[in-house]
Amino acid sequence: MRGACGYDDTFHAGFGVNTAAVSTMLFRDGEVCGACYQVICDYRIDPKWCLRSRSVTITATNFCPPNNHGGWCDPPNHHFDMSMPSFLRIARQGNEGIVPILYRRVACKRRGGVRFTLKGQSNFNMVMITNVGGSGDVKGVWIRGSRTRTWLPMHRNWGANWQSNADLRNQRLSFKITLVDGNTLVFLNVVSSNWRFGQTFSSHNQFF
Repeated sequence: MRGACGYDDTFHAGFGVNTAAVSTMLFRDGEVCGACYQVICDYRIDPKWCLRSRSVTITATNFCPPNNHGGWCDPPNHHFDMSMPSFLRIARQGNEGIVPILYRRVACKRRGGVRFTLKGQSNFNMVMITNVGGSGDVKGVWIRGSRTRTWLPMHRNWGANWQSNADLRNQRLSFKITLVDGNTLVFLNVVSSNWRFGQTFSSHNQFF
């Protein structure tokens, strides 16, 4: 729950229990938030604790900070601090610690559309973007009100939270999202004009 990506609740965000905090080399100042990885325990290196031919797909939802004293999350390590349910999909119970892994980026498969949670106040709009499929990691976001003619760029505030200082109250809101892999989708009028801060709106569009 919560953490450096800003997801208030990983279930509400569409990620379930298979999540992980990732090390500095993977986190990329929050750009990795929402990305998916397929992880296996390397049975050849650790046959005692690794489960053979088992894999789990996890979503990056938090940051594993370095301690700068040779810790597992210090650069240049590529480390996943996995939730217990996801860890036990690939490793035997009784060694809930460090195991060698192999991993690769995979497409995120989500149920339903991309979700937009409105935060902030007055003319400070902050939007948490969740349940993103495809590559999962968001590179750029633009917002447009129903009385606005142009797309306004948003800026990453932290993690999955994007901000704009435009006053767009009492307008329908549209979003344009570009993922790190370059795929772009437009979400027209996904937010109704009577929106309030704290509400979440689900779209019918999704990345694949």
